[in-house]
Amino acid sequence: MTRTIAANYIFPVSSPPIRNGYVKVSDNGEVISTGTLEEESESTEFYNGIICPGFVNAHCHIELSHLKGKFTEGSGMSGFINQINELRESAPKEERVALIRKEMEQMYSEGVTGLGDISNCDESFAVKRDSPILSRTFIEVFGTEPHDVPGIIRNALDLRRNASEYGIRASVTPHSPYTMSPELLGAACAEGLKDGYISYHNQESQEEDDMFLTGTGALAENYRGRGLSTPAVTGRPAIFHFLEALRKIHRPPFNEHILLVHNTVTSEECIDAALSMLSAPYWVTCPKSNIFIHRRLAPIPLLARKGARIAIGTDSLSSNHELSMIKEMALLQKSFPEICFEDILQWACLNGAMALGMDDTAGSITPGKRPGIVLVDNFDFRKMRLTDKSTSRRII
Repeated sequence: MTRTIAANYIFPVSSPPIRNGYVKVSDNGEVISTGTLEEESESTEFYNGIICPGFVNAHCHIELSHLKGKFTEGSGMSGFINQINELRESAPKEERVALIRKEMEQMYSEGVTGLGDISNCDESFAVKRDSPILSRTFIEVFGTEPHDVPGIIRNALDLRRNASEYGIRASVTPHSPYTMSPELLGAACAEGLKDGYISYHNQESQEEDDMFLTGTGALAENYRGRGLSTPAVTGRPAIFHFLEALRKIHRPPFNEHILLVHNTVTSEECIDAALSMLSAPYWVTCPKSNIFIHRRLAPIPLLARKGARIAIGTDSLSSNHELSMIKEMALLQKSFPEICFEDILQWACLNGAMALGMDDTAGSITPGKRPGIVLVDNFDFRKMRLTDKSTSRRII
C-alpha cells in the first residue's frame, strides 16, 4: 500500500522545492516519486506546511541525557569541564539508560532519521540497537599522559567490539587536542582512519586556541591545576596540531569522513589549512550548545563562502536544553539571515547523511531512499523561512 503525502511545499533537498507538491511513499517508507499535485484524491494526505526528509543530527552525546538542566550556562570550556567531572555520574545507571531511551524516542518523533553519536561507555548501545534511528557511533578517547596510551586504545577497541555485537557501526575517535597526549591523538586518529571515520572537537573555544598559541588561559590553568600534562605551545591555532597528527600517519590527501565539530573560533587560515589536506571534511556546528557554553557561534557565513560542507548537531543535554534539530536550524537562520532556508535544510539533512555514510538511505527525498518524511509547520511562505513557532513532526 502506498501513501501520497502532499503539502504547500515539498523540499526534496537534492532538487529544488516543489510548490503544491507531493511525495509518494511505499509501505516500507521508500520514496517512489515526487511531483506537483495536479489533483487531490481521497487518499491524498495534505498538510499545511512543508515536507522535508528526516534530519541527521551529526553530533550528539546521547549518553549524557541525564544531565539536562544541571549545568550552568556561559561557563566557558574550563567551567564546563569542571561540571562534567562533577556531575557525570549524578544519576544511577537505570535512570541514565531510561533518559537515553526517552530522548531517542523524542528525536525520532521530531524527525531525526540519522545520528552521529559519541560514546564513552556502552550505556546507549541497546537503545540505539532498538531505535529506528540510523546511528553511527564514535568511541571517544581521552588521556593526557603518554604512558596510558596502550591501555586506553585497548579499552576503546573492546568497546568498539561490544558495539559491533549490538549491530552498531562504531569507530574509535580522538576527542580534542587538549584532552590527549600527542601519542594518544596519533593512535586514536590511526584507528579512526582504518574505519574511515573521525569525529573531532575542533576549536570549540578561544581557551583551546590559547593553549596552543601562548600556553595561557583558563583551560591551560585548569589542566595544570589538576596536575595534567598540557600540549606544547606551537604559536598556531589548535587545528594545526590535529592536521600534523594526521600527516604523521600518512601523506595527504585524506579521503576519509572527517567531521570537525564546533569550530567556534576557526578562521579563514584554519579552514584553508584543513581544505588543503582533507578531501571532504565536514564542519559540524552545534549552535545552541555553542551559545550555552561560550556565548558565540561558529563563523557560518565564512565557512559557507569557503565552500565548506556544513552539517548540524545538537551536542548533549549537558550543554543544551533540548535535542531539537528544528531549533538549531531556527537559531542559525535568526543569527545569519543572509543564509537561505534551503541551504540550512541541506546542512541538516543531506550533508549530515553524507558525513556519516548514510546518504544511500537518508538525507533527501529521492526515489529509492527511505529518508523519513517530516512536516515542518508554522512556516513563513512569503519569506520562505522558519518562524519562532515552527515545529517538526514525523509523518513517516
